[in-house]
Amino acid sequence: MSSPFAKHVLVCTQDKPEGVPCCARVGGPALLEALRGEVGALGLADDVLVTGCGCLGLCERGPNVVVHPEGRWYTAVGPDEVPPIVREHLAGERALEARDDPDPETIRGEVASHRTRVRQMQAARAKAGVLPDELQALLRGFRPSRALLTAVELDVFTSVGDGATAPEVAARGGTDPRATEALLNVLVALGLLEKRQGRFRNGDWAETFLRAGAPHDSRAALMHTVHLWPRWSTLTEAVRKGTAVAFEEMAGRGEEWTEAFIAAMHKNAAARAPVVVSALDLSAVQRVLDLGGGSGAYAMALARAQPGLEATVFDLPTVTPLTRRYVAQGGMQDRVHTRDGDLRSDPYGTGYDLVFVSAICHMNGPDQNRAMLLRVREALAPGGRVVIQDFILSEDKTAPTAAALFALNMLVGTREGSAYSDAEYGAWLTETGFVDVRRVELPGPTDLMVAFRPAD
Repeated sequence: MSSPFAKHVLVCTQDKPEGVPCCARVGGPALLEALRGEVGALGLADDVLVTGCGCLGLCERGPNVVVHPEGRWYTAVGPDEVPPIVREHLAGERALEARDDPDPETIRGEVASHRTRVRQMQAARAKAGVLPDELQALLRGFRPSRALLTAVELDVFTSVGDGATAPEVAARGGTDPRATEALLNVLVALGLLEKRQGRFRNGDWAETFLRAGAPHDSRAALMHTVHLWPRWSTLTEAVRKGTAVAFEEMAGRGEEWTEAFIAAMHKNAAARAPVVVSALDLSAVQRVLDLGGGSGAYAMALARAQPGLEATVFDLPTVTPLTRRYVAQGGMQDRVHTRDGDLRSDPYGTGYDLVFVSAICHMNGPDQNRAMLLRVREALAPGGRVVIQDFILSEDKTAPTAAALFALNMLVGTREGSAYSDAEYGAWLTETGFVDVRRVELPGPTDLMVAFRPAD
């Protein structure tokens, strides 16, 4: 089979433990993106494939690039060399020669030597019973997470601003200077800040997402993740007891928690809504109930997709004022309305063509979901449709990873909630009188379960 691309560029992006030479530590990932950008800018993307790869064996010479089919190796490639490599080699068919790259024999020798060292190191580690690096990373993963969450909680990235010393950041945030400097240094190590001559500046992610006024300011939504930390610290006891050990009803969690939760859900829903709406036929839908609809992001997306469609967001009275605020910001207050209520006990209304149930079932136990679906059926007009969006686990409940972890999130945060499988959703829908049950797979972490109330 002939190659589908005229050229294939491999860029080593292998990351290794600190102290071990690797391309990731000397700019491999940035080089990969720079090459992709230059290839795209020159209109070569249909003919040139640029991909990251694992270790090429010349770790001390990184970052390393190999161009096929020529098999030309470039070592210690700097950002300034990206344009000539693309223009002269990839577009002009002339490999760069005026470089201090090793000859083929040297490359083969260094790669062979590298392989020998790696095998010896692996054998020594195995004999000594050293934990694998990947296992160590899992065990210690909480540390960078906690550092970043603390930075979000203290609004460090806003305090850093256009550049500041550690004492200046501490003064702005009301924190201890010594401890603040330690945190800032970690944020530099994690790639979130930059440090030059004792002054700190926001990196690209911080400047885009984490400071006040950022183009995609996500601080309010990220405070929900901050609030998850105490709940996850109770996981051991929750596994012992089989339920959350520090449970509070949502209505009693306070204004700060509710604001952060709805902000987080809105950010997720606003990004997810186009994918969901594109998977649904709304041609015959005029009335929608968005059950537990939070900010109204999905209700607004559904209304925008179908002229004349009106949606009602049903949620707690502690939430609906926030719903109305988000809907007003979206300019949809004439077509998206709110209804106060507790979905476990209050009437939903009747005559809806579609009831949308997003990120609700995982908060409930199986019996609660059956009871809720019975109420949903009564709220639908004959022939109406229920659309459930949620994490859906594989039959053995071990995949996808995000859904399996979310089951634990529900364990520490709810009385009976969990993530559920396709078969469980199908059984509940059938038992509660729905027909034509099917799963609609979507790109991303969640899928849809769709079913109909029989036409009378």
